[in-house]
Amino acid sequence: MNLLIQSTGLDIVPAIIAKMQSLKPDWHYHAHPSTTQCDYAIVWKPPADLFVQQPKLKAVVNYGAGVDAILAMDVVPAHIPIVRLEDAGMAQQMAQYALYGVIHHQRRMQIYREQQANARWQQHEDRGHIPNPTVGVMGLGEMGGHVATKIAEFGYTVVGWSRSPKPMERLETYAGDAELPTFLQRCDVLICLLPLTPATRGILNKTTLSYLRRNAFLISAGRGAHLVDADVLAALDSGQLTGALLDVFHEEPLAKESPFWSHPNVIVTPHVSATTPLQNACEQIVVKIEAMERGEAISGVVDPGKAY
Repeated sequence: MNLLIQSTGLDIVPAIIAKMQSLKPDWHYHAHPSTTQCDYAIVWKPPADLFVQQPKLKAVVNYGAGVDAILAMDVVPAHIPIVRLEDAGMAQQMAQYALYGVIHHQRRMQIYREQQANARWQQHEDRGHIPNPTVGVMGLGEMGGHVATKIAEFGYTVVGWSRSPKPMERLETYAGDAELPTFLQRCDVLICLLPLTPATRGILNKTTLSYLRRNAFLISAGRGAHLVDADVLAALDSGQLTGALLDVFHEEPLAKESPFWSHPNVIVTPHVSATTPLQNACEQIVVKIEAMERGEAISGVVDPGKAY
């Protein structure tokens, strides 16, 4: 069996090949570009000509959970399934990242950072009117569901929202456009982990942010296109948002002239909230490919109509 390995941005191809060889030494691996006709391709943001060069692919495995980039290209032939990774160790990382943001807000860490710069010793109570802030999680799939559960385990009140109903233990959930305002009105902290679809593009905008409780905190770790940047900045400047932890942006790397870099109440991280763990990812890829070779149905096959 021949596998094509490709990645744009990070040079992880050699590491993927080495790990896959350790797991399945009888398979043959080829770095893109390759003239060898392959059975499967493991890709991240692939170039369009890959699918012209590889017309015999049985499936494409996306090296990550987000598939919006590959779907936006609209170049994968309809008969070739796109398979995404499910969790593969990323959900725990995301829960840690989100929990950090919640604690940063609740424990007023931004104030202490500012005081440190001036060698100022002054204690502050936690945000007295919200000693136990309500945390809202948008998106309750593999990633968001895990994040919501873990944050609830720390004693926070957690509410969730998704496009379709997804009842969960330990938290109240809302679904659909009709229930979105009610969900947002409960949030002191909002965590966005939605997939990027036509319906969710620009969902963090002036209207939705206005429903949040005053001085809310935003954690955006889904996709940059969820944000209307100007509206987020306006909410920060007006005090509707007291701060934001932003990990994803419309253009990455984030342009040096972006006002997010210098805004005093914004923490910028370079898309590191949940990176793909090599071992777990390759193990999952092996299991999925072996199942497809046996003709078995697998989970993680992307529905282009839903965009996830």
